Amino acid sequence: MSRFLKFLVVISMLVWSCQEVTKPTKPNILFIMTDDHASHAISAYGGIYDEIAPTPNIDRLAKEGALLQNVFCTNAICGPSRATILTGKFSHLNGYYKNHLGGKFDSTQWTFPWAFQQNGYQTALFGKWHLGTEPVGFDYYKYHNNQGQQGTYYDPIYNENGVNKVEKGYATTLTANFAINWLEQRSVQTGQPFMMMLQFKAPHRKWQPEEKYMDLFEDITMPIPRTFWDNYEGRELTAGDTDMTMDNFDPRDMKISPPDTITDSLALSRWGEMGYKRGTGVGWLPNDTMTIQEAREWKYQRYIKDYLACVRSVDDQIGRVLDYLDEKGLAENTIVIYTSDQGFYLGDHGWYDKRFMYEPSLRMPFIMRYPGVIPAASVNHDLITNVDFAPTLLDFAGIPSPDEVQGKSFRANLIEGRNSDWREATYYHYYEYPFWHHVQPHYGIRNERYKLIHFYYDIDIWEFYDLKQDPDELNNVYGNPEYADLIDQLKSELQKLQQQYEDDISLDSMRVLTKTNFGIIGGGDH
Repeated sequence: MSRFLKFLVVISMLVWSCQEVTKPTKPNILFIMTDDHASHAISAYGGIYDEIAPTPNIDRLAKEGALLQNVFCTNAICGPSRATILTGKFSHLNGYYKNHLGGKFDSTQWTFPWAFQQNGYQTALFGKWHLGTEPVGFDYYKYHNNQGQQGTYYDPIYNENGVNKVEKGYATTLTANFAINWLEQRSVQTGQPFMMMLQFKAPHRKWQPEEKYMDLFEDITMPIPRTFWDNYEGRELTAGDTDMTMDNFDPRDMKISPPDTITDSLALSRWGEMGYKRGTGVGWLPNDTMTIQEAREWKYQRYIKDYLACVRSVDDQIGRVLDYLDEKGLAENTIVIYTSDQGFYLGDHGWYDKRFMYEPSLRMPFIMRYPGVIPAASVNHDLITNVDFAPTLLDFAGIPSPDEVQGKSFRANLIEGRNSDWREATYYHYYEYPFWHHVQPHYGIRNERYKLIHFYYDIDIWEFYDLKQDPDELNNVYGNPEYADLIDQLKSELQKLQQQYEDDISLDSMRVLTKTNFGIIGGGDH
């Protein structure tokens, strides 16, 4: 054999060996999460916006993977939900109860990114973090680090591995750019799989669309949710006593410029908050000719168009990332998850925001694709919560979860179908009050058909809903004797769940948690 042929053989063997080294033995993980994206604003789930504002790229994941219908958060507010996802533990065990006066996330505790990192994965985080401390368990991170880690839609500040920098552009596009760049530049010679958390700010308040989409729905009148004119009968002190109705939208939300006559900074601030907080002009009207009813409809139209325009950009960028995985041959061995930190009110019950245990904010979108493993176009109806995310992702990678994790892996549920041994009810607990939106602290239980909620802070009110008869939760039937035995049974089950999850403390102790100032990290969540 000539020297030249020997040289070619050696080169071929080196190329072959490199290919073998870089071929991953475990799945890559791409965890995509948005902020405040309601399931009923995703066309794969179905809703009144499907034809007007479809989400084709998110829908693609559902067609090629599993769409989960009954995934619920355990505390419907951004920071606490994110802490629960990271740790697989409820708020009372991971220590992050609320955003306002909630302090900082304890970054010394176990998290699933840290577990992936310790088990040979390359790990990265992009976008919204919103937990006060710098991320732990990531080889690389670049997160929003202004306005209390809320970030801004335009020209946001990112913290890149400890260094802050203003990045020019639109946050949703920038975050996707950074993620794709990292995938392009990461070392593949080690054969390490990756675990990436891609977390968009959108569609969080103040709903600033990308420039090209600012007038996307200009000539369309959006449909109004059927519960928009809810009068809160029978729920006056709970659902009827909040600061998150259409009345509470302020001029800044509606993108209204202040009058030229207002120049003082304090006066400008007060003008901008008109209608938002109690005592600042609840029922702010865009002009003197509108009735309150007309103003509510007008505000809803402005709000929902901006919200859905922000979603459009998210869907675009998810499409870019999915296309990248296809182009690089990564799609077949990459688990892709799409979710949001909780649901959101899109005019439902006359509201925006989240917090309540009612369905629109309790329910989380969750779609998961793993080609060849999770059946395409499958639908799962098991009762799953965000404490289950961490153990499930680790289970797919063959990594054990520690005993402290309170969630359960639903890997088998997705691969084999409905799990008859799965839980029959979920537990929920919300703490923050009165800021930002004056929602009473409450805990509760939800099973496949019924929901029982206890509001306990400075009121003592129970609510009970038959979700089959009343899916919109308009009729609190707690005092109905027809349900008395069932309510007693649910109270007993609720108590067992509190014991199981180690949240069986006194009401006074719960109230102390709401009152406690754990520290201020910045802009809160409003």
